Amino acid sequence: MATTINSSFNKFKENLEITGLQKSTVSTRQNNVRDAVENEMDVLSSFLTGSYSRSTMISPLSEADIDIFIILDPKYYDANGQTTLLDKVKRVLLKTYTKTPKISRNGQAVTITFTDFIVDVVPSFNRKGGGYLIPNTINKIWIETNPKVHVDVMINENRKHNGYLVPIVKMIKGWNRNINNAFVSFYLELLAIKIFSNVNISNYPSGMRYFFDKGREKIKYKINDPVEYGGQINGLRNCRTVEEAVKRFNNAYSRAIKAEEYAKNGNTENAVNEWKKILGDYFPAYG
Repeated sequence: MATTINSSFNKFKENLEITGLQKSTVSTRQNNVRDAVENEMDVLSSFLTGSYSRSTMISPLSEADIDIFIILDPKYYDANGQTTLLDKVKRVLLKTYTKTPKISRNGQAVTITFTDFIVDVVPSFNRKGGGYLIPNTINKIWIETNPKVHVDVMINENRKHNGYLVPIVKMIKGWNRNINNAFVSFYLELLAIKIFSNVNISNYPSGMRYFFDKGREKIKYKINDPVEYGGQINGLRNCRTVEEAVKRFNNAYSRAIKAEEYAKNGNTENAVNEWKKILGDYFPAYG
């Protein structure tokens, strides 16, 4: 419950956070998964990646993926062995997690579906010239990437915005969840970085309205991966067309403008209710 616009956004920010106990569970679980692979295969190193490592993961944990990057000895590499590699990692994990509900090969990773959250194990190899190669079993190719760069970019950009960017990104993800995950989550992170470049985020409501405003045009285009050899990121997930994507942004922007008008006229209740329509159940009700 909230009685001011600022308090409603602060509560929204709090509602999107992963709890301390959940972080502890993630820490223990991911270490155990890494040990399970290292006990059976020659691993050069491993680390957490994805939204958890970029501090942009949102609650609930049960709907999140924890990504573990495993860098393997090159002896396991085969130019056409993407599927074989993932199947091998899957067999290794099945030795330890015999009672886990589901362990499956999933495109670029082996997915372990625990009862409380999902862990994606991504096997990789060091790439000549830097970065890593990860398997894509759908297209039968090796993808060039470097998730450590993604972490560094988010840390640096968040610092430039005095800590406002990461919470804004989480709120954007909250909106995306409220519209049936219309967009690729990582794309939205990159889009936020692009939109807020050289812009001062003064508060969360105006920041969100600004994002929706500028996003109406920028959603039409792919975004370059911050990793120079990473290619381009497509933003559409459950949106079928660019026109539909633009409509999503237009709807959010129109409601954000309406919410700001309510707030300007002293009608806080209607303003909060309008923001709740945009951002969903995790946004607090007025009161």
